[in-house]
Amino acid sequence: MTEPTPNAAQSGPFRIGGDLSVNRLGFGAMRVTGDGIWGDPTDREGALATLRRLPELGVNLIDTADSYGPAVSEELIREALHPYDRVIVATKGGLTRTGPNVWLPVGRPEYLKQQAHLSRRRLGVDVIDLWQLHRIDPKVPRDEQFGAIRELMDEGVIRHAGLSEVSVEEIEAARRVFPVATVQNLYNLVNRKSEDVLDYCEREYIGFMPWFPLAAGNLARSGSVLADVAARLNASPSQVALAWVLRRSPVMLPIPGTGKVAHLEENVAAAALTLTDEDFRALDEVGRQEWASQTKAG
Repeated sequence: MTEPTPNAAQSGPFRIGGDLSVNRLGFGAMRVTGDGIWGDPTDREGALATLRRLPELGVNLIDTADSYGPAVSEELIREALHPYDRVIVATKGGLTRTGPNVWLPVGRPEYLKQQAHLSRRRLGVDVIDLWQLHRIDPKVPRDEQFGAIRELMDEGVIRHAGLSEVSVEEIEAARRVFPVATVQNLYNLVNRKSEDVLDYCEREYIGFMPWFPLAAGNLARSGSVLADVAARLNASPSQVALAWVLRRSPVMLPIPGTGKVAHLEENVAAAALTLTDEDFRALDEVGRQEWASQTKAG
């Protein structure tokens, strides 16, 4: 008997900014680049095949950034998928690169605006559906950075805008300048630092895009609650961790990334997993305990 093809539509819908309809389980295009998120991928054809597989699996939200490569991720996305056909490509700007694994924030308004224009050109679109400030640069007044985003929206360069690695207070400050459609913070089963940000986004119907959503820490070990649930569902611990993230909030838009088709299909299959209320609560409890132990140890 043939296994059914996984489909991200099983994760449910969300409307970014109220008008961009996507399936909640998206894709992060950071890992289609070279080591250290620098340069071309070792397996270029594999990276392109992974990107081309996305719409076949119902994945219609791709998250990238001008700094992935730099430029490499955006260029590969265009090569693989342009003219996109109902696939929303979100990108980010505000981090510069001087080598593998080196990330330096630059938030000068003229730089942010230039990068958005360059992303638009590389992606081959008239308007970027979602452009996100990769980091607030502490060296530049944040209202100047937010003002540049407002100008990009007013000029029709970007349709919707978001933020990354921000607090509730920073989101509220930005919303005084432009509508915040998405927030992209680190969040997963065992990292709850942004719990208050997620709750705020849920109240305000702001899309929350957790990066590193598959992490399970020590919970993936044999005999754990996570391992037991995974065994019962005939799934991997990372799939269950991703299913938990999806279940956590209706505004959750996880963006797991990979450069391999098989891993992509495994991630998308998590959208079909159904956690019972009991399983969800048990995983939530042990995840919070794991996070508490990490913060105490730190």
